[in-house]
Amino acid sequence: MVAVTTAGALVTLNPATGVAEKTLVPSGVMGDEISASSTGQVYFAVQNGCTNKIEEISATGGTAAVLALGSVPAVSPDGTKLAYASQPTLISQCASPASSLLSNYNLKIRTLSDGTTNTVPMAASGCQCGGLPAPISHLSWAEDNDHLAVSVASVQDNEGWGVALVDTAVATSYLVGTGATNLPVTGQDSQQSYLREGVYMPNGNLFVSRACCGGFPIHNTSRLMWEVNTSGALVHQVAIGYVNLDHTSLAVSPDGNWLLYLAANDLYVSHGGATPSKVTTGLIAAAWG
Repeated sequence: MVAVTTAGALVTLNPATGVAEKTLVPSGVMGDEISASSTGQVYFAVQNGCTNKIEEISATGGTAAVLALGSVPAVSPDGTKLAYASQPTLISQCASPASSLLSNYNLKIRTLSDGTTNTVPMAASGCQCGGLPAPISHLSWAEDNDHLAVSVASVQDNEGWGVALVDTAVATSYLVGTGATNLPVTGQDSQQSYLREGVYMPNGNLFVSRACCGGFPIHNTSRLMWEVNTSGALVHQVAIGYVNLDHTSLAVSPDGNWLLYLAANDLYVSHGGATPSKVTTGLIAAAWG
């Protein structure tokens, strides 16, 4: 397991005890933005002024190498492709009029063997997307190495959260249109609820953080950790989360038997869909490695 501490250190964790076993990068790593490859590499994002960079390092240690400008990296299950977001840094001191341009928000797919990179824009030509940027907050590959679950953050006043299922081979936008479908919110209060984050499971279902309710000012009344199918229907309730805490950094082990997520800075792990247990605290990101 790999994780990022609240101090910005990238570390390896003992998954049973939560104890940090090795420090790979001592500081500067951003939260909810790490991904471990089957090839033994770990991908992460660091902030450099108003620019985010994606770097890689071996899980055994060594020197990190810069791959690209971007954030929220996600490596494909076969280790051949890296998805990441190319978008303005979402902090107040880096805001500018140009930051609101929809053309600045893109999904990038990089072939790791040769660096070839394809771009999937937020808004395809002629897209009626409301005129507001929809930043990517998390990325997760399906087992087929072609589909991505693209978690989108709030566009304004706690509205806009969602998960898009994107076929990277044909998609003309990561939000709507050809090759992109929105994962529906189902169940009680579905019209007022939203998906904070979602990740693919090896069986094709998704592990999601479902919150109620949307709107502004923010007033959440439930946080549910669900396994759903690609139609959004509930398959299994993993946990009832904490209403007053954000639940992020969702991850599924390669065999699908282990789930993890952060509730604020606390790491919870579930085996076989059972009630999760708190393993450790003081983290801003975690992933299976």
